[in-house]
Amino acid sequence: MTSPLTHPAPQERWTPRLWGTLLVLCAAMFLDALDVSMVGVALPSIGSELDLSTSTLQWIVSGYILGYGGLLLLGGRTADLLGRRQVFLVALGVFALASLLGGLVDSGPLLIASRFIKGLSAAFTAPAGLSIITTTFAEGPLRNRALSIYTTCAATGFSMGLVLSGLLTEASWRLTMLLPAPIAVIALLAGLKLIPRSEREKDHRGYDIPGAIIGTASMLLLVFTVVQAPEVGWGSARTLLSFLAVAVLLTVFVTVERRSPSPLIRLGVLRSGSQIRAQLGAMAFFGSYVGFQFLVTLYMQSLLGWSALHTALAFLPAGALVALSSTKVGAVVDRFGTPRLIAVGFALMVVGYALFLRVDLDPVYAAVILPTMLLIGAACALVFPSLNIQATNGVDDHEQGMVSGLLNTSVQVGGAIFLAVVTAVVTANSSEGSSPQAVLDSYRPGLMVVTGIALVGLLITLPGLRTRRPQQSVVVAKSLQEEAEAERVAVGD
Repeated sequence: MTSPLTHPAPQERWTPRLWGTLLVLCAAMFLDALDVSMVGVALPSIGSELDLSTSTLQWIVSGYILGYGGLLLLGGRTADLLGRRQVFLVALGVFALASLLGGLVDSGPLLIASRFIKGLSAAFTAPAGLSIITTTFAEGPLRNRALSIYTTCAATGFSMGLVLSGLLTEASWRLTMLLPAPIAVIALLAGLKLIPRSEREKDHRGYDIPGAIIGTASMLLLVFTVVQAPEVGWGSARTLLSFLAVAVLLTVFVTVERRSPSPLIRLGVLRSGSQIRAQLGAMAFFGSYVGFQFLVTLYMQSLLGWSALHTALAFLPAGALVALSSTKVGAVVDRFGTPRLIAVGFALMVVGYALFLRVDLDPVYAAVILPTMLLIGAACALVFPSLNIQATNGVDDHEQGMVSGLLNTSVQVGGAIFLAVVTAVVTANSSEGSSPQAVLDSYRPGLMVVTGIALVGLLITLPGLRTRRPQQSVVVAKSLQEEAEAERVAVGD
């Protein structure tokens, strides 16, 4: 079901207000992605000034991931129930305040708290923003173009975060924390004027409070367990008991959702093969890239002795390629469909990661590193927009926030899980006091795992190639009675 009040006709050109709305949403997603990557380069300076241990510094990154990944499901459903515009703008205001707090604090615990609050607010802006797009732009070429621009801003923000952090940290790490604040305020003011009002879900069956509590608790515990596992040990009693608790919570969550009249996640959505492939593909895509970026950053700074800015510039070609392709991907999706583009993108990632296995202690950037960066940039430009389009196509307007939250959860949880796995593999193959060559050799198994994750993503995508044409507006898991009722109403009209 679509809303005639917000969808432009397919033949219409975008109005200045539509462009303005999209730019506001893109700015928020850019900030979300920027914040994930930007803090990494600043960690040494933060630790030095605030006298923080390595384990405490980890929580400056993990705190954001915990709030973001743990509350996305709740954020997506809240947008559907309370209104996407309201949820988006309130969360964006909280994000701005948390950014200001993070740049002014003088203690580690307060900085970690500000990062958790930013992650929490991003868990509401991300699904709300994506669902605003999918309910404002009609499914098809209009939406594909909008989503290609939107998701490209996310990929660009993640890539540019390294560059901006390298530049700002030269002056002060506090600037990396403060930078999002004025941008968020400007986006908030523009959003108040431009973002169309949305109706709350007209469903008076009540809120799924038990599902919200159990679902949020299970996601928070899962992310926390995965983040802590490399430090406390994957086989430790604490880790195993935590995973067991996650399994119990998820089992209870599924039971609650099946019985709830207004579930946090309508499980019928996951009966769609294209939806499942989109969710698993998102996990493999982001998980492989986060693991790759982590290892390459260590390689460039620890082994090659490159500065933070030099390292950031090495990643720049990938981000630039993604940015330049932002307005083109939508037309390519219209022509070839999402499954083909996702498959091609994952194939490029596999080749790019495999090529990076050739690196040594004296690499020629243009011959060894640059080809990988260009291949990964092309892959990101193809895969990320296509995954978002595939996940949101054929879903009713009143469930767009739910599906958006689910997709973003897959992205964040995939990143957390696979980064922890890659870290564990590298740690298992390293030893104290090793020579630079031995350290590089310990990175190679991690790079092989990254390549394997991308290959799994490719294999997941291949069954979707059997479909000759892109799937059009298939609403999954409706009962026969609902479909018959809809048909009767249509005939009566």
